[in-house]
Amino acid sequence: MEDDAPVIYGLEFQARALTPQTAETDAIRFLVGTQSLRYDNQIHIIDFDDENNIINKNVLLHQVGEIWHISTSPADKGVLATCYNKTSDSKVMTCAAVWRMPKELESGSHESPDDSSSNTQTLELLCHLDNTAHGNMACVMWEPMGDGKKIISLADNNILLWDLQESSAEAVLASSAALEGKGQLKFTSGRWSPHHNGTQIATANDTTVRGWDMRSMRQIYCIENAHGQLVRDLDFNPNKQYYLASCGDDCKVKFWDTRNPAEPVKTLEEHSHWVWNVRYNHSHDQLILTGSSDSRVILSNMVSISSEPFGHMVDDDELSDQEEQHQEEKVKEPLQDSVIATYEEHEDSVYAVEWSSADPWLFASLSYDGRLVINRVPRALKYHILL
Repeated sequence: MEDDAPVIYGLEFQARALTPQTAETDAIRFLVGTQSLRYDNQIHIIDFDDENNIINKNVLLHQVGEIWHISTSPADKGVLATCYNKTSDSKVMTCAAVWRMPKELESGSHESPDDSSSNTQTLELLCHLDNTAHGNMACVMWEPMGDGKKIISLADNNILLWDLQESSAEAVLASSAALEGKGQLKFTSGRWSPHHNGTQIATANDTTVRGWDMRSMRQIYCIENAHGQLVRDLDFNPNKQYYLASCGDDCKVKFWDTRNPAEPVKTLEEHSHWVWNVRYNHSHDQLILTGSSDSRVILSNMVSISSEPFGHMVDDDELSDQEEQHQEEKVKEPLQDSVIATYEEHEDSVYAVEWSSADPWLFASLSYDGRLVINRVPRALKYHILL
């Protein structure tokens, strides 16, 4: 029985890192990383049983430091990367490493663990993305369609492309590029484009969004002053290759056609504080999810710039005359963009929103106080999109 009510899970520590398990397309699974200064940090593996509306969790120890970013391999359910803080010589560095979870936890399971098996287990370190020379890690990105052997990390003003091919125990730095310019240049985030055969990424630094070709390690487009303040996050439209969404501290979400970087195609101004996250739905690219320090998650329906701006295409043979006439009227008129729902289950800054890799109608949001909320796209809209 489907229910639109949210399901809430509370971690005992603060948290800001959330990811779906990308390689898991059957079970609904998210990973959350904690930020605790006093205790060992943890990765919570959250399995959502949508039939019974319950959450099952397993906890892995992440003993090296508080987790700032987490991402999972697109090819191997057991492999993930974290960016974490490490103190050495009284300096705090943000490092990155690739890990493997215990074999029995790799796949999403619907059995709730009995008490004896929910002992905390540890992650196995596969390799460090050694960045002492390059600065602090902001994020790690896996090649989206790849075999999980290519990974990019952004460290201060450096883009580093790592190859995990030779052995999983060592990451080889295959190539790198540096952001040139005045001042303290630092990347805040980046995304690997699912288009162009995996050769392009986009990065955010300060108020600027840049595109890079990973073959030449050169910049291919630049959106200067994309936002009035710091750009926090980016995401590519999965179905339209030149379309990119960005969000930032000016409370705005903007949509760009990277062939024309002068002006955004659309701007959303629904949040009242910094927007930390923007995510396109993987299957229905009109659905956009945003999370903000205004404690709200907003689901928007950006139909006009989606891959189906005139609604769902239907085969003419399947329609009766009356339906056909109605269909024609519908097709002439592009559908309207709108905010579908505002979710207010959080009481603290929402640092992460993510769609499930297994169920396109389900998403999770995480606020700094350690509250994870699982929500669904409203059923009426789901059927409107599908029918």
